[in-house]
Amino acid sequence: MAKTYPKPESPKETGRFWRMVPLALVLIAIGAVFATGAHRSLTFETFVRYQAWLQELVADHGPAMLGLYSLIYVAAVTLSLPASAFLTAIGGYLFGWPLGGITANLAATLGAANIFLIARSSLGRPLLERAGTRIQGLAAGFRKQSFLYLLSLRLIPVMPFWLTNLAAAFFGMRLRPFVLATQLGMLPASFAFALAGSGLDEVIAKHEKQRAACLALGRSDCAIDFNAKSLLTPELMTALALLGILALIPIVLKQWRRREAGEG
Repeated sequence: MAKTYPKPESPKETGRFWRMVPLALVLIAIGAVFATGAHRSLTFETFVRYQAWLQELVADHGPAMLGLYSLIYVAAVTLSLPASAFLTAIGGYLFGWPLGGITANLAATLGAANIFLIARSSLGRPLLERAGTRIQGLAAGFRKQSFLYLLSLRLIPVMPFWLTNLAAAFFGMRLRPFVLATQLGMLPASFAFALAGSGLDEVIAKHEKQRAACLALGRSDCAIDFNAKSLLTPELMTALALLGILALIPIVLKQWRRREAGEG
């Protein structure tokens, strides 16, 4: 009886397997972070507990701490953890708002590029190839104005940061305009959060006073409750929204001119 041998995998199947490996590693890392509770360390209460120690480390080992901060920020964005606003504010507090703001901006851009490339290579292209003609048409339309669309979404964060990264990957946006639109679109918010974070001493003192008063009443639920997004004033959010609208104006004008030419 003749022996049967397993059919060798085709190069296409092998390539698909290796494209899925980075995504699998990211998903495993996300699961590990949440399973171990490591994500809970990225809170304002944890920062307040160690802020004096962190300031000493920055004073003694400034460049090394800046590098470690950048790595943590890149990892958090790559794993799509909702900690960008918090980390940017902490960067402004520890390193000053100019250095903290630009470092946070670069780290966020690098982390977004990581997850964008992983999603595009492992999911974006295969899913788009299987999508219907309508979805492919939407993707083609997005790619024509991808830079301005993404720039407006970065300036007006109507969608979660991680979801915008995945949407750009799914629609087949090229890496260079993705990186440029992400970096430029996030500059205002990066410096805004860093500037607000540079004045955290007063906020920390206020929250510690409230916590001390809570403990004096004999309560056990006296955790420090703070949301980094509360550092943004309504005026600043309005300014960011206006910037996003301005970024959409070229798209609207181009569509209007195209319609006028068609009717003429």
